Amino acid sequence: MRWRHRAAAPRRAAAFLLAAGLAAGVAACHPMGYYGQAIGGHLELMRARTPIDELLRAPTTDPDLRLRLTEVQAIRDYASSDLGLPNNGSYRSYADLGRPYVVWNVFAAPELSLRAKDWCMPIVGCVNYRGYYERRAAEEFAAGLRRDGYDTYVAGVPAYSTLGHFDDPVLNTFLQQGTLAVARTVFHELAHQLVFVPGDTRFNESFATAVEEEGLRRWLHAHGSSEQRAADATQRQRRAAWLALLQSCRQRLAALYASELPAADKRAAKAALLAALGRERSALRAAWGGHAGDERSDDDDLNNARLASLALYSELVPAFEQLLASQDRDLPRFYREVAGLAALAAGDRDAALRALLPPADGGNGAIGAVAGGSEDENRLPVR
Repeated sequence: MRWRHRAAAPRRAAAFLLAAGLAAGVAACHPMGYYGQAIGGHLELMRARTPIDELLRAPTTDPDLRLRLTEVQAIRDYASSDLGLPNNGSYRSYADLGRPYVVWNVFAAPELSLRAKDWCMPIVGCVNYRGYYERRAAEEFAAGLRRDGYDTYVAGVPAYSTLGHFDDPVLNTFLQQGTLAVARTVFHELAHQLVFVPGDTRFNESFATAVEEEGLRRWLHAHGSSEQRAADATQRQRRAAWLALLQSCRQRLAALYASELPAADKRAAKAALLAALGRERSALRAAWGGHAGDERSDDDDLNNARLASLALYSELVPAFEQLLASQDRDLPRFYREVAGLAALAAGDRDAALRALLPPADGGNGAIGAVAGGSEDENRLPVR
């Protein structure tokens, strides 16, 4: 199928939100508090890079790190040679940041709504999160939002993309999660370099997640061990079970918020629904030996912001899966179709994607239960 569009879409927008302040004009006309930490954090990351080839040649490189980086090189080559993703300097260097996440993203939603709050920035448009290189700063910003009446969720993020404007490095933050996580991350972030729509977080993340899922399936078939394939199957089953619970809760909350009940009654019903979700999560954790698909979290983050953040990464994945199937799973053809969608006006683009959603989803904005992993999802550390 071909999407009619009025003008060519930008294949690469300017850098990701956290690097947006690197543009001279941006830093010059905005307070340096937020943009200052963005500039400083990104430059620190860039300075920490060492070419992977150099580390592999160095006799002092830790043997375990050497093995992992050798695997990274093979995955990175596969991304371009077999998946048609950009062949550039991204993920050909390594940086150890000495912390578990590269940034912490703050998500927010009103007390009685599942609509994610957005922040509009120069260059990258509006996005449904705000990122910080220090957790303390993210938590302080979230606390201010809570004082204003928002539900908030602070999520540690292992990787982000500068959309090809910089040579993004492999980071310890996702390397330590194992080979499957590395493959997912590299495929996901390179997909952002291929197609990116400023101001449409849901489109961008769902597309990248669909590429991540398809890429991992192909990589496991071609190069994965039986242990890795079994681990991936377990991850998918657990993630699907957890997302199904979230989908059900989100649908009930959406109906509640759209009802004519008084606000006080809505708050009480919301609390009951989220408490039930917490109990269901505890049951999953018990069944799976102590952890569920979100083991980094606690019951305090089961709120509108958390549910909204998950929808950003998964809501439209089934539509992209359907589009890929309609192109006989031919990735170059799929990418051309996605680029055509990216060129549409926002309303037309959303309508075209929702028309592709399977009947079971009904186009109602529910979290897609077939969605894959994302920056917000737990990964089982299997190498």
